[in-house]
Amino acid sequence: MAHEFDGRRYEQASTHQKEWGAVLIAELALQGDECVLDLGSGDGTLTARIADLVPRGQVVGIDASQGMIDAALPKARPNLQFLRMDINEIDFQSRFDVVVSNATLHWVKDHRRLLANVRRALRPAGHVRFNFAGEGNCSHFFRVVREAMATERFALHFARFEWPWYMPPLEEYAALVAESGPGEARVWAENADRFFPDVDAMVRWVDQPSLVPFLARVPAGEKEALRAHVIRRMIEETRRPDGRCFETFRRINLSAST
Repeated sequence: MAHEFDGRRYEQASTHQKEWGAVLIAELALQGDECVLDLGSGDGTLTARIADLVPRGQVVGIDASQGMIDAALPKARPNLQFLRMDINEIDFQSRFDVVVSNATLHWVKDHRRLLANVRRALRPAGHVRFNFAGEGNCSHFFRVVREAMATERFALHFARFEWPWYMPPLEEYAALVAESGPGEARVWAENADRFFPDVDAMVRWVDQPSLVPFLARVPAGEKEALRAHVIRRMIEETRRPDGRCFETFRRINLSAST
């Protein structure tokens, strides 16, 4: 299921995602003429940075959320385009030299299918670089939101709720890549635990993107009550004496070449 996000609010709330993406982009060592596919381009900030590095190439950013695409489109230029497209539906044939994704692929459940589609999209000697959430990610938020879902007030709305993320253990994902991934691959875990500078920064992150799948399940008259419950409990769980808020961020990284 694709979720609809507020791209402009995400742009203001995604500081840590952009930090991880800057590191990922630096590792690509682009030569300037590559054709690059960005899976889950979000508000387009990082995709535009990639386009800066390939002035003789082409960059395509895809995202399933119209709100994200709306925020990204003003950044488009001759060598950079954005398409509304579900990652599960990509069907490119030998078109890209690099396929990259930052802080997105935990929203994709079927990574065997994903890896097959990415293999097909790559040209010979192509490269893949992913960073996404793994086991142990967002432990405070997950505990709080599961608690909220189980309360008498909200439980009925989540009776058939499907957990929206795939955040595997390192060993599980390494085995999947060995079976289905492109060419020579390296898979590793990363502890990216983070202190938000204050409560407001933490709340912005809770609002976009974390709470989006849960608010979609409750009726309009209950959305603010669910949000208030989660934010109150997140402040209790994550705020430190100095005013900062701590959350666990655990990442899976993939680097592979065909």
